Amino acid sequence: MELCVIGAGYVGLVTAACFAQMGNRVVCLERDQARLAQLRQGQCPIYEPGLAPLLQEGLHSSQLIFTDSWEQALARAEVVFIAVGTPSQEDGSADLQHVLAVADSLGCQLRRACLVVNKSTVPVGTAERVARHIAVGLRARGATCQVEVASNPEFLKEGSAVEDFMRPDRIIIGTDSEAASQCLQRLYAPFVRNRERVLAMTPRAAEFSKYAANAFLATKVSFINELAGLCAHLNVDIEQVRRGIGSDRRIGSHFIYAGCGYGGSCFPKDVRALIHTAEQQGYRPAILQAVQARNVEQKTLLFRALQQHFGGFLRGRNVALWGLAFKPGTDDLREAPSLVLLDALLAAGARVQACDPAALAGVAAAYPEALASGQLRLGEDPYACVEGADALVLVTEWKQFRQPDFRRVRGLMRMPVLFDGRNIYDPFELTELGYLYHGIGRPQVGHCKVTAA
Repeated sequence: MELCVIGAGYVGLVTAACFAQMGNRVVCLERDQARLAQLRQGQCPIYEPGLAPLLQEGLHSSQLIFTDSWEQALARAEVVFIAVGTPSQEDGSADLQHVLAVADSLGCQLRRACLVVNKSTVPVGTAERVARHIAVGLRARGATCQVEVASNPEFLKEGSAVEDFMRPDRIIIGTDSEAASQCLQRLYAPFVRNRERVLAMTPRAAEFSKYAANAFLATKVSFINELAGLCAHLNVDIEQVRRGIGSDRRIGSHFIYAGCGYGGSCFPKDVRALIHTAEQQGYRPAILQAVQARNVEQKTLLFRALQQHFGGFLRGRNVALWGLAFKPGTDDLREAPSLVLLDALLAAGARVQACDPAALAGVAAAYPEALASGQLRLGEDPYACVEGADALVLVTEWKQFRQPDFRRVRGLMRMPVLFDGRNIYDPFELTELGYLYHGIGRPQVGHCKVTAA
């Protein structure tokens, strides 16, 4: 098929590259000139495993084209995907200005019949608004081309987005048009050959399904974190509890790992947007409000634990951080728990040495003064990161942090104190190596004398 993808951000770029891989001709419209230049040279502007080779292959075969020209992007398009950002506004609602601006442009630019598909995460009723905006533009210039609008939310996990697109759990198609539904089912057929995963529903149900999925997963995370807080008071290990409840097939083991909070571009934003939607309807979303509040508090947990350990005196302490991206497999720092911790440590006068395999450039850009003063040091070597450290904090569970040489680490640290923000280490094994171990909702194990800074 002839496709147009508007927006070469995270969702748009993965969508364009994967569709091109299946033999479709995809023209991706990107107005950011710096990003456009990168893409045309085959340089992937985001860190996402497996995406760069698809991008380069698509460019080489000419199945994937990048442009800033509406005329070129829409000239042959049968299906147009809207994949632009919908960030949170101050009141928590999704900012639709980019989506509606695209709709206005489509109304002014379309010259042929096509199907317009919302890939962006948008509130209920947005497909209808997009259709109205396009219709206004078409009428204003007397255009007669038939344009339908459908909803097709993405369910991509950063760090495994290509795999998720190529082997989807489900594909939701929201449309009241049988022709539009059939068109999208043909387009997605190569991705679901061996299993039926296409779910057809109304556009409103499709839009709501995306928010509901992320809100439910966020609820599971906040629920286990809430239980972890109670476990800390009862001398119960949340990891044992997790295994106990995760073996129940009605609950399952996914998203019930206690930690230092969730971040990223989806969960925080989508929970806020759903809360705002509910409140607009005069409905009190008590559970969602609690989910959000728990996560805000959870992100402060590691700093509070460090404060308590050092008796409230962090000035001059050397704190090593392993992991900065909000999750492994990405360089995304949006709403990352690491930044909450980093801000608090810098404000308290601590010296921070941090390590991450993908997100250092983003942190460097966000903290130029701390870098210039030497209060913050960044590097890729986890062992260099812990030299002279009074405490090591595991924030993001990248694979290279899972089985380090802890004897070597202890020899490099000033004090062998470890705060495990993801509960990935064995506390008793570390205790035998001489560490004082702090987990999330786990009994403190070991002993380490706190000395003056």
